[in-house]
Amino acid sequence: MEQEREEYAGGERDPFKGDPNFMASLARGLEVIQAFTPQRRVLSISQISQKTGIPRAAVRRCLYTLGKLGFVYAEDGKNFQLRPRILSLGHAWLASTPLAKSAQPVLKALSTRLNESCSIAVLDGDDILYISRASGARIMTIDLDVGSRLPAWSTSMGRVLLSHLPEEQLNDFLGRINMIRYTPQTIGSVSKLREELQRVRQQGYALNDQELEMGLRSIAVPLYNPHGQVEAALNVGVHAGQVSAQALREQVLPALQDAALELSLLLK
Repeated sequence: MEQEREEYAGGERDPFKGDPNFMASLARGLEVIQAFTPQRRVLSISQISQKTGIPRAAVRRCLYTLGKLGFVYAEDGKNFQLRPRILSLGHAWLASTPLAKSAQPVLKALSTRLNESCSIAVLDGDDILYISRASGARIMTIDLDVGSRLPAWSTSMGRVLLSHLPEEQLNDFLGRINMIRYTPQTIGSVSKLREELQRVRQQGYALNDQELEMGLRSIAVPLYNPHGQVEAALNVGVHAGQVSAQALREQVLPALQDAALELSLLLK
């Protein structure tokens, strides 16, 4: 058991040490699965080991098991990629979540009305996780779809969700994030980000003006459940050269708020 924990921790301090119910082998398998991304669809054992901090021998055993179960394969025996069966791991959650299951018609109508891309995301750790999307014209170099993740602090939907966290959780988040300067307009300090989150909460929406990628503006609003709690966020992304920040507030925001009200009815 101790050897298994050391392998899971990758030589670092194990936060689950002393927990007899924690399955290190399962945790390693999940880490291996999450090493694959849209940008790195094919990975070797060495690459996965380097990315996760898990020893190569443990990575090899994980991949062997995942291969036997039909979740990964390596045509040449060395370079692995996920198989379609991996979708079954997330399908049960999406199918049982009323918002993710029922939001698509509302998103599609909003996208058609505005002729822009619309998305819904939830907060998952330090990232936002896309759970529903209706695409207009492609406006980002990053491919986004259901299951995509982006850093919460640098996105309009993430800032909406972060702005409604309890103070203690928000302080913990701000104390551990790594703020990357994606563009010249990206907020560059935790103090400025905290001020922006306060502003977002007060005004009821977040506007991201080319902070994640030049040429991209987005605006997001919260989705409330019947108890008044924010469970998700809805946004619209536009070409910065075609839609000004003022137009986002005056023309797009009202349509976004109408759709958010409709979608909030699904959060029961």
